[in-house]
Amino acid sequence: MEHGEENRRVRNTPFQIKLPLFISLALVAGVLLGATTFSPSINNPQGTAKSYLKFRDILSYIDRDYVDPVNVEELTDYAIDKMLEKLDPHTAYIPAEELAMARSYLEGDFEGIGVEFNIFKDTIYVITPLSGGPSEAAGIQAGDKIIKVNGENVAGTGIDNEGVFKRLRGPKGTEVELTILRNTVKKPLQFTIERSKIPTHSVDVSYMVDSKTGYIKVSRFASNTYEEFMAALTGLKDKGMKQLLLDLRGNPGGYMDHAIRMADEFINDEKLIVYTDGKGERYDSKTFAEKRGVFEKGSLVVLLDEGSASASEIVAGALQDNDRALIVGRRSFGKGLVQMPIPLNDGSELRLTISRYYTPSGRSIQKPYGGDAEEYEMDILHRYENGEYFHPDSSLFADSLKYKTLSGRDVYGGGGIMPDVFVPRDTTELSEYLSQLYNKNMIREYSLAYYQKHKRELEKMPFEKFNKNFEVTDKMLQEVVQMAQTAGVEYNEAQFKRSRNLLRNNLKAFIARSVYGNDGFFPVLHQADDEFQEALRHFSQAQSLAAGSM
Repeated sequence: MEHGEENRRVRNTPFQIKLPLFISLALVAGVLLGATTFSPSINNPQGTAKSYLKFRDILSYIDRDYVDPVNVEELTDYAIDKMLEKLDPHTAYIPAEELAMARSYLEGDFEGIGVEFNIFKDTIYVITPLSGGPSEAAGIQAGDKIIKVNGENVAGTGIDNEGVFKRLRGPKGTEVELTILRNTVKKPLQFTIERSKIPTHSVDVSYMVDSKTGYIKVSRFASNTYEEFMAALTGLKDKGMKQLLLDLRGNPGGYMDHAIRMADEFINDEKLIVYTDGKGERYDSKTFAEKRGVFEKGSLVVLLDEGSASASEIVAGALQDNDRALIVGRRSFGKGLVQMPIPLNDGSELRLTISRYYTPSGRSIQKPYGGDAEEYEMDILHRYENGEYFHPDSSLFADSLKYKTLSGRDVYGGGGIMPDVFVPRDTTELSEYLSQLYNKNMIREYSLAYYQKHKRELEKMPFEKFNKNFEVTDKMLQEVVQMAQTAGVEYNEAQFKRSRNLLRNNLKAFIARSVYGNDGFFPVLHQADDEFQEALRHFSQAQSLAAGSM
């Protein structure tokens, strides 16, 4: 896939600002309603007709008589956005020109050249060509710098993520010419690459933590998530997995049906997974477990945090309420509104909230919304400021918010899924200096340079040997410090000492990614991941829960 690293510093376009909202919208399978002509609401026909005529008249007067030239389409889009803010934070209008990109984050594949890239120092760097993709076949290598696309200079031009997408993606069978700089070659290299269909992945990694513990990280719920998840789950079972850690941290959601199918693999006996409640009965539904799942027995722990939303919360809520999994981490985001996509005449789309999600015990997943969109978006920051990242919010444990699981355990509503085991966010090794290293891409840049310099010996080393024996030396740390100083990051000895062990881990993890991909990156990173380590310590509690003895 063509995408950038999370630490790249670019100027966000309005689309990029709204992108997390777009990808967190849960889509409902069903009939899409076209809005081809105006039709008054059956609930308030006079009111809607009157309001429609008022808006039409005002827009006509502005277009005809306003003193300065105006763009009535922009005014209309602005008015729509402001109107929808009064409803809820997830009803959204997506202009036609933004719709294709918004959908691409949930579609199972796209057409392009197949590279994972990063932008730093105003240059496009290839992190890796995707396995089996056209760039790999053409000979593109990790560390290559893309300086021209179809003869157009893209280095030092302030290009952003969206600009790269526009140049590298395109219909299957079309060609794109790249000019590449490679450290081992003095002159620029020219490549002509034929675009092809590139699969995207939502299961970042799956691996055996030990002889009986499996781990799967799901980053979103896209059109191919369930198939990827099943391949990972059955693969781990074939390796002897007896207990599973399912990581949904930072997963913004996506397609509801994939979340339901995933939950069904863990839940037996036609138990309730989720239900929705809307206006009247038209959009009311109840969804139950339907089939014999692959992992209905065995300890199950689910990791959540404040970035877990929508479909992630459906899975976690169903597993918690049915006493099937132990939820570890922090309170999830709290996105429990169901949107229906409605295509409009000009190619744009309205995603209209039609119902709410409820967990089997009756908890509404949606957190409160007071009509202030900005305040709603700042909720995650407020949680940090109020200390909820470090201890549970006591206000959410009121009797009025108490519900019962299938076996009678207490669980709490109030927005989001409350974990069974709270894990505070560990900031003991974080520092401003480490943040600056990430902001300037020093860690990624140094790791990539180290990999290129030692590529031959590293690629001969099995991951098990690398994981056990490879060490980030003091000399390597000093090289990072010197590189950072050259890039304008002022050295802070106290903060460096505070973050030194975490820096060692992160450097080793990114070097491992260059050599082994995510199969190397995550196992190394997890060695310094307190939430991951804490989850591993609670499998006995999860086993008791699965056995019905809690």
